[in-house]
Amino acid sequence: METSLGGAPRRMYAEPVGQHISLGMSLRTLLFLVPMIVVGVVLYVALGGNPPAAIGIGVVLAIVWGILVSGIRVAAQWEKAVVLRLGKFHRLAGPGVMYIVPFFDYARFVDMRLLALNIPSQKVITKDNVPASIDGVLFFLVADAANAVIKIQNYQFAIAQYAQASLRDVVGGLSLDELLSERQQIQEQLRSMVEDRIKDWGVHVDSIRLLDIEMPEDLKRMMSRQASAEREKRATITKAEGDMLASENLAKAAAIMRASVGALQLRTLQTIDGLGPTPSNTVVLFPVELVEVLREAAHNLAKPRPAPPAGG
Repeated sequence: METSLGGAPRRMYAEPVGQHISLGMSLRTLLFLVPMIVVGVVLYVALGGNPPAAIGIGVVLAIVWGILVSGIRVAAQWEKAVVLRLGKFHRLAGPGVMYIVPFFDYARFVDMRLLALNIPSQKVITKDNVPASIDGVLFFLVADAANAVIKIQNYQFAIAQYAQASLRDVVGGLSLDELLSERQQIQEQLRSMVEDRIKDWGVHVDSIRLLDIEMPEDLKRMMSRQASAEREKRATITKAEGDMLASENLAKAAAIMRASVGALQLRTLQTIDGLGPTPSNTVVLFPVELVEVLREAAHNLAKPRPAPPAGG
C-alpha cells in the first residue's frame, strides 16, 4: 500500500514480467562476427591484389552466413518454444539452444513457471442485495504449451476474464454472511469452475485467492455495532453464570460451616486476618455467641404469656 499525492491510499500490484528473455542475441552475434572476421582476413590475404573482389565476396558470405545464424534460438530453463513450420505446428523445443529454419519456421516462447494474475476489483451484489467490491489473485501455470498457443489467442487475458466472470457468478449466489464466513469454500469453488472451463487450453489453475472485500461504510458501522452488542451479551451471560456458580458454592460452604461450629469460627478468623494490619482498616470484634443469646432472648420475649388463673 502506498500513499498518493492527494493523500488517499493507492494499492500497489505486482507487475508481470516480459514473455521472453532474448538469450540468443549475444550467441548469434558471436557466431556471426568471429567467423566473418576470420573469413575477411583470409579473403584480404588471398585476394590482396583485388580489394573490390574481396569485399564483394565477403558481403555475399556475410549475408548467407547471417541468414543461417539467424535461426539459432535459446530458450531459458523455464521456457518452451512452440515451433510452427509454414503455419502448422511442427514441434516443441527447449529449454536450451535450438535451431529453426529461417523464413520457414516461427518460434513462440511460453513461460512454464507458476504465474500470477491480478483480478481487478469486481462490484457485485450478494443474494441478500448487499453491494460489495471484491478483488483477488489467480495463480496458474501452463501444462501444455502447444495447446496454450494454438487453442486460445491470449490465454492470460482469457483466464483473467473468465475468473472475473466466475467471481461475480459465485458471489451473486451467496449472502453477505456466507461471503464473509466461507472464504475458503468460495476460493475452492472458483478454482474448480475456472479449471473445468480451461482444462482444454493446456493451462492448470493452482489456486484463486480473495484479497479484499469492501462494503459500504454504513454497513460496516452497523456490523460493528452488532458485533459490540453480541460481545456485551456474551459478557452479561458469562457474568450471570459466574454469579450463579458463586452463589451455589457459597450456599454449600455455609451448609458445611453450619454443621461445624469450629469451622465457622476458623472462617471468621481467616476473614479478619485477610483484612491486613493497615491503619485504614478498623475491625470491631463482636462475639457471635452474644448474638445467639440476644436472638434467643428476643424470641422468648416475643412468646405470649399464659393468662392468670380465674379467682386468683
